Amino acid sequence: MNESTLNGQPDGTQREQESDCCSGSSAHSLTESAVATDVELLATLGNDTRYEALRVIAAAEDDICVCDIEPALGVSQGAVSQALSRLFSAGLVERRKDGRWRYYTATPRAERLLAVLDETRSHDDD
Repeated sequence: MNESTLNGQPDGTQREQESDCCSGSSAHSLTESAVATDVELLATLGNDTRYEALRVIAAAEDDICVCDIEPALGVSQGAVSQALSRLFSAGLVERRKDGRWRYYTATPRAERLLAVLDETRSHDDD
């Protein structure tokens, strides 16, 4: 086969067929920055300790002390501290300090993300 043919067709013919196969735009409307932010957010939730910590915080009726989060997760204090720091950096939790303790609450964005996950899971059960 010579270089000007591919799959038995001249190069130009195949390109025309490929361009005819799709009618819509395959681009999305997000900026590179928005994509990077979303990927970072999803990566943050992609760790068991961070995800469970967020669930514990979101389930609390009010803000929750770090001293109550540690036993609920069953991991080291250092692992909890790293998880909470990453959740805070991703904008999924807010924190305040009272004396020597830090208290955490889930942000509205985190609440919405968890609600969507719950909703999609309930549809899978049908």
